[in-house]
Amino acid sequence: MTSIVILGFGNVGQHLCKALCKCNDISIKQLFNRNQVNIPSELKHIPFTSQLSEIQEADIYIMAIPDDAIVSFSEKLPFKGKLVVHTSGAVAMQVLSEANRKGVFYLLQSFSKNRELDFRNIPICIEAENKSDLKLLKKIGKSISKKVVEINSEERANLHVAAVFVNNFVNYMYGVSSDLLANNKLPFELLKPLIAETASKIETLSPKDAQTGPAKRNDKKTIEKHLHLLKDSPYKEIYQQLTDAILTSYGKKL
Repeated sequence: MTSIVILGFGNVGQHLCKALCKCNDISIKQLFNRNQVNIPSELKHIPFTSQLSEIQEADIYIMAIPDDAIVSFSEKLPFKGKLVVHTSGAVAMQVLSEANRKGVFYLLQSFSKNRELDFRNIPICIEAENKSDLKLLKKIGKSISKKVVEINSEERANLHVAAVFVNNFVNYMYGVSSDLLANNKLPFELLKPLIAETASKIETLSPKDAQTGPAKRNDKKTIEKHLHLLKDSPYKEIYQQLTDAILTSYGKKL
């Protein structure tokens, strides 16, 4: 049985812990978080500590902590020669402390508190310095997901940039749309079927083939009307930049 200590109990750490706890060949030996946290009832049987000196022996230590804390935290770990991995999409494996064996266990998904996810469909990107550690990470990954891929730090960094575009930036656009509708006393719910259909189309079409809208059609009258409606809006510049980008992508000019 593979023993694991989860270092960090935010959204990622909590979701990962819940998923791993369901595996018969994995034992979550301990949870660490520098501050006291509320442990869900189904995880209360797992020992918890907020003291580095109390971290227990395990086969692998998974750091689910903020990106900017990874380097310094890995250097403070009170043991040597163990397999220590982080879960970041943007941080290179090599920045981890030389005191321990290095690896990455990146979950390519957006995690929100109290929202359950199907881990079987979450891609897990792994990296390690040696073959035996990579084999262990693959085994752990496959115990919770059917999509485990080996990629290096440079590839993962580019993947993370792409993920920011399709997730964080798109969600921000939802917020822009919500604000525009609220300003005109219209409900955001009206857009939800459109959002669902747009996401669904990507299952069978490439993003380029799925593109629609006034910029794709080079519909100058509609674009000018939209810009007029947004003349006093902080979102006018975003509309213009995205429109220009789409026009350029499809070889057209406004």
